[in-house]
Amino acid sequence: MLTGSQQFHLMRNVTESLAGRMAILELQGLSLREQAGISFNQPFVPTKAYIEARKKHLVKYDSIWRTIHRGAYPALQDEDVSWKIFYRSYLSTYIDRDISDLTSLKDKGRFLNFLVSMAARTGQMLNYKNVADEVGVSIETARNWTSLLETSGLIYILKPYSASALKRAIKTPKLFFRDTGLVSYLTKWMTPEALAVGAMNSNIFETFVISEMLKSYTNVGQGYRDHVFDYRGKDKYWKKADGTMASIESEIDVMIEENGILYPIEIKMSAKPDVSMASSFDVLDAVIEKKRGMSAIICLYENILYLRDNLVALPLEFL
Repeated sequence: MLTGSQQFHLMRNVTESLAGRMAILELQGLSLREQAGISFNQPFVPTKAYIEARKKHLVKYDSIWRTIHRGAYPALQDEDVSWKIFYRSYLSTYIDRDISDLTSLKDKGRFLNFLVSMAARTGQMLNYKNVADEVGVSIETARNWTSLLETSGLIYILKPYSASALKRAIKTPKLFFRDTGLVSYLTKWMTPEALAVGAMNSNIFETFVISEMLKSYTNVGQGYRDHVFDYRGKDKYWKKADGTMASIESEIDVMIEENGILYPIEIKMSAKPDVSMASSFDVLDAVIEKKRGMSAIICLYENILYLRDNLVALPLEFL
């Protein structure tokens, strides 16, 4: 068993010698389940079977914005560890050690600006040109640096879902940071209270939920890259009053595909979920080669609520 926090150096000399004879397990920050001491270990898929099994292990998550702001690094679970000092030190060692070892980084200050620019875009579609223009680097450099962030585990690029029936799907991926504490530090939201009401609260909340979903897969040694997607497009058709067809842009925050079934999920900070939040899910009816499973709205409502037979609102405790 080989372990290490620097996966670049850990894997540098073992991939060829052990190809086909090793398993790679990805460990992210501590999940909500781990922090609460919950033994439930199934990957999140909003089936009725999952929901019933998860009910048996529910623990109320208090002060959720403090959890989001503090971040999931193990060291920060110690209340005596300074949040500011930890992330300042983390960034310094990350840039000086990990990144500098992998590439000839001539301008560390500009790379830090790049990190801040990317953090400000968590939960958004990734536009390399906009980032490059803001930081003052080439698009190629922005792509290369993004690849470094993804490979080192700081960010995750959520691939868009596409199917032959969805001819007008937008193929631009979405950017998500793995740790919301790091995002908060980089974008200068210095307290949980400020973050909860700030301009980035919705994107950071979505980032947090996505991160917890991915952890539910990695923590049981299961891959997620070919199971978890997002969707944005203009393939949703509906009949107007005069009988003609029209299309509107639709968006699905997360789509999980498993065993030929699609599970659309909306992520909302709202404590008042309603059916209209899932209006975009109907676009999946056009994908006739796949079945449509239970739809879910992950939100801040306190209890489980079935809005329709195939649509359920779930509190964060069900992640």
